[in-house]
Amino acid sequence: MENKVSVGLLGLGVVGSGVIKLIENHQEKLAHQLGCSVQVKSVLVRDLEKNRDVNTNEIVLTTNPDDVLNDPEIDIVVEVMGGIDEAKQHILKAFSAKKHVVSANKDLVALHGPELQDAANRNKCDFYYEASVAGGIPILRGIVDGLSSDHIQKLMGIVNGTTNYILTQMDSEGVSYEDALKEAQELGFAESDPSSDVDGLDAARKMAILGRLAFSTAVDLEDVEVTGIRGIELEDLQYGDKLGYTMKLIGYANFDNHELEVNVQPTLLSKSHPLASVKNEFNAVYVYGEAVGETMFYGPGAGSLPTATAIVSDVISAIKNLRLGVTGNQFIEPHFKKELKTPDKRRGQYYVRLYAKDEAGVFSTISTLFHEREISFKRILQTPDKKHELAEIIFITHETSLENFRNALEKLKDLDVVLEVKSYYKVEGDAVT
Repeated sequence: MENKVSVGLLGLGVVGSGVIKLIENHQEKLAHQLGCSVQVKSVLVRDLEKNRDVNTNEIVLTTNPDDVLNDPEIDIVVEVMGGIDEAKQHILKAFSAKKHVVSANKDLVALHGPELQDAANRNKCDFYYEASVAGGIPILRGIVDGLSSDHIQKLMGIVNGTTNYILTQMDSEGVSYEDALKEAQELGFAESDPSSDVDGLDAARKMAILGRLAFSTAVDLEDVEVTGIRGIELEDLQYGDKLGYTMKLIGYANFDNHELEVNVQPTLLSKSHPLASVKNEFNAVYVYGEAVGETMFYGPGAGSLPTATAIVSDVISAIKNLRLGVTGNQFIEPHFKKELKTPDKRRGQYYVRLYAKDEAGVFSTISTLFHEREISFKRILQTPDKKHELAEIIFITHETSLENFRNALEKLKDLDVVLEVKSYYKVEGDAVT
């Protein structure tokens, strides 16, 4: 067997630099684990003259992808360049050249993961992408390997650090969404254009990947219903706090009786829920298995070295397979046919905040409307506004179907006594106050 395995990188940004640092600094451990050394031989970059914070003296930097993809000495290609179309073509070319691929590209894996996996299988190559979800948290490996003997029924996750930071600041410091977003951008937790994060698309892509692996079914990105955090008002966090809840952007996936539900939406979590204590830029994924019960994976969801740790772990797995001669065998085709849950089968509790006329019989009218749809109230707050002759009413329902709740919400907006429905959110867990 060769005493050295060569790796090529596509991209040398923050994460790519972290990969080089880890491989360089952990040579003794890698040699002990693998029985060989690991070398980064060449890296595809956009600018050869750019100053870098990593030692590249013994690495070939190139602007030609073929110098990486067609080099017969390179066994494993690490894709950390980002983007979709160009990265996809490079990965497909790497598989054609019989090279194994490790990627951190959640956008690519969410949109084209099955196609890329099929190409890897045809070429007897490995395709790993642990770093595409939740940075340094080994959630994909935990699901695929650690919980492989169990039947996973539900996933709930805080899988976007930017939105979690914003909501944490709103909750703990009492600042507005706009001010919390500005602070996140100044600290580097949010991009100048934060749309992918705050609109929930980043989390949706991660939930599509998690759903595929957890439920062994073909979850597509368009199957994920998405609502972001734009427009969340501080008042809802404050009322939630009074009622025993905290606001989080939650990715949710449920697989029950072979019916699938996947969504991303702002959710009021009971303060006793394990995810409620996850603050700032940290990520966590809560997994419920039929046999194991509740487990939770927690840690940094991004960053150079946390993400690089997941990538190098995948590189190690690929090298072990390579040296054992068992590459290209780790993937199993989806087992279950996908069938999406209809709204009448999706159950949940809901929070509603509205403005109504401050007069006798108003709440009776509202409660009758919900009662007619078999929805009862679990918690109620009412605050009169004498200056404007309005009443602000906040309530949390008992569990009901999404279909019944949507129907009640539409009828609620048509009531003469209701002036405005300000907000409504899903609720998870029983509050402890």
